Amino acid sequence: MKLLVGLGNPGTKYERTRHNAGFWLVERFAAQTGTVMRKDAKFQALVGRHEPTGAWLLLPQGFMNSSGRPVQMLSSFFKIPPAEILVVHDELDFAPGVAKIKQGGGIAGHNGLRDISARLGSHDYWRLRIGIGHPGDPHAVTDFVLNKPSPEDRAAIDAAIARALEVLPLALAGDLQGAMLKLHTQETAPEKIKTVEPAAKPAKTEKPGKTPKPGKSAQAQAAKKSQKSETTGKTEKESALKSFFRKFLPAADPAHKK
Repeated sequence: MKLLVGLGNPGTKYERTRHNAGFWLVERFAAQTGTVMRKDAKFQALVGRHEPTGAWLLLPQGFMNSSGRPVQMLSSFFKIPPAEILVVHDELDFAPGVAKIKQGGGIAGHNGLRDISARLGSHDYWRLRIGIGHPGDPHAVTDFVLNKPSPEDRAAIDAAIARALEVLPLALAGDLQGAMLKLHTQETAPEKIKTVEPAAKPAKTEKPGKTPKPGKSAQAQAAKKSQKSETTGKTEKESALKSFFRKFLPAADPAHKK
């Protein structure tokens, strides 16, 4: 791979927006490898050379829809074919946290890719796609990509960029298949982390007819039943004693009543 292109819009107004995900990756790669990026008026871009591989790093400094001109000029000057160009860009069709590599294909409405394909006359360049999510409404896409992601989404995008940076040396060395295999295999890791344990089965509930009255536990009901039995037994004993004594006490004579 001889040319690594990051797509975005120049200037502080756009530097933190979703559309600049391609810039974020190439800027981080340059910082990690000590590659100096200098503004080149001839190519209308920030340009650097990754010395270990000899690959050129390119950040177009026109707006997104004119990204193709710097790519065409530099690739033409150094005779770099589309198959040896890797373009890093934001991808609406992927959720934040996803990063994938592919060669060729459509442009999916991406203005940067549209201009690059038109200028090169080919779709056969490689793409490193960084997921940024989708607003859900096609009419809201422009505002969505030109605004900052939420802190949670930005963290997920940064994590995807970090994983992509791990395989980038393989890609620049020409082992695109190895880079794809490693990167796409890593995509399963976040899914495993987010797996939710199955909920415990709820305890069996008693049927309505067997449900204890509110505020009365089974033990309380048993105690009350026992107390009632004792009281009943005591009453029966007292009645028996009264009957016994009546046999020996003289009955009241109605004739003596005044």
